[in-house]
Amino acid sequence: MPLTVSELSNLLKRTVEDRFGHVRIRGEISGLKRAASGHVYLSLKDETAVIDGVMWKGGAARLAFAAQDGIEVIATGKLTTYPGRSKYQVVIESMELAGEGALMQIFERMKAQLAAEGLFDPAKRRPIPVLPKVIGVVTSPTGAVIRDILHRLADRFPSHVLVWPVLVQGDGATAQIANAVRGFGAIRPGGPIPRPDVLIVARGGGSIEDLWAFNEEIVVRAVAASSIPVISAVGHETDTTLCDFAADLRAPTPTAAAEMAVPVRAELMAYVAEQQARMGRCVARGMERARERLEAQRRLLPRPDNLLGPARQRVDDLAERLRRGLSHRLAVARHELADVSGALRPALLRAQVSRGHERLARVRLAPALVERRIADASQRFAALSRLFQSLNPDAPLARGFARVMVGDTLVRSKEDARAAGRVTLKFADGEIGAVIGAVTDDGAAPAPRSSQRPRQPPDSKPQSDLFD
Repeated sequence: MPLTVSELSNLLKRTVEDRFGHVRIRGEISGLKRAASGHVYLSLKDETAVIDGVMWKGGAARLAFAAQDGIEVIATGKLTTYPGRSKYQVVIESMELAGEGALMQIFERMKAQLAAEGLFDPAKRRPIPVLPKVIGVVTSPTGAVIRDILHRLADRFPSHVLVWPVLVQGDGATAQIANAVRGFGAIRPGGPIPRPDVLIVARGGGSIEDLWAFNEEIVVRAVAASSIPVISAVGHETDTTLCDFAADLRAPTPTAAAEMAVPVRAELMAYVAEQQARMGRCVARGMERARERLEAQRRLLPRPDNLLGPARQRVDDLAERLRRGLSHRLAVARHELADVSGALRPALLRAQVSRGHERLARVRLAPALVERRIADASQRFAALSRLFQSLNPDAPLARGFARVMVGDTLVRSKEDARAAGRVTLKFADGEIGAVIGAVTDDGAAPAPRSSQRPRQPPDSKPQSDLFD
């Protein structure tokens, strides 16, 4: 039995997804397009082949870099088919840059762009306060960086420290860092939360990929626009980020940033610092275990992208088709309007009205024609009236005939009359009942039982038997 197109497409989709449920592809981005829904459509290519790819809105928002054509990346996802276009594609769950060469190329290009705008102008840098009362720190609350900064501040000069916990790499890190810098600047002096006198944006060392969140444009612009002096302490001494160029002061390490923020003072109590560090480790351990349990439960749930992926893509296709269809229909309507607008000129309309008056004058009725039609109709009516009179069943009664009835039934033979016994004779002037008597052998009716004979009108002939 033949398969339908949908059945065959579903079989192919299940086969491809079962065989290639997890793939990692390295290639160059080509034809990148962001739909209005937030989904990203692109192609990955190498020297000899091209494969289409789609990244849903949630995955695209988690990218640690700005995807663009010409960048070589490593995409992780699964292979699937799209029955609406009879082709296969890779549904990308995550994407990373392929090697430091591509990252450095993006780094240099963005550095030149922001420098041309004046964000790295040394004349805009402000001095760091000598004795800050409040220090704001933007970093991860669970890493070693915050412990080092707090430890060094406590050793050198006890200060009021506000920590804005953020992710320093991975999904959502860029937005959190920029929001933290802007959030500290939005604190009003004299409010319930003290406004920091200096900010430290810090992160530990790592590869260029690990530090990439501090090279994103949104973070660099937030640091450059901060109303509070900023110390950048990202990575080790040899690491450089765009955030370092936009800050008012660059520190080689997070520990050095703490030393630059405050002057030297007597040693603080080591016990307090150690207890604080132990508390941080306990909190970090508890949060990590809770995160592991949450991740284990999350794996049991179906992925929304897997369920809604084909529908999302179909919505995007239909939206594009609707836009093209509306444009085409508008063009056709304009063409049709142009065609018919020529027939609406006043001169043509007046000519049509004149021709209509002429046709109306030709078809007006003459009185002679109407009178002839009335005469013909009168003759037909008279003929029908005569026919009705000739077919009237009561007309013979006026000439002396009678109708023999049994109830409402007309008697048509003498056998029916004999069987009925009593009949009704209907004359022109009324009705009378009658009893049917026997008939003699010679066909004559017997004499009536009464001695009286029926009266005969003078000069009348005997009436013939109605039943003969």
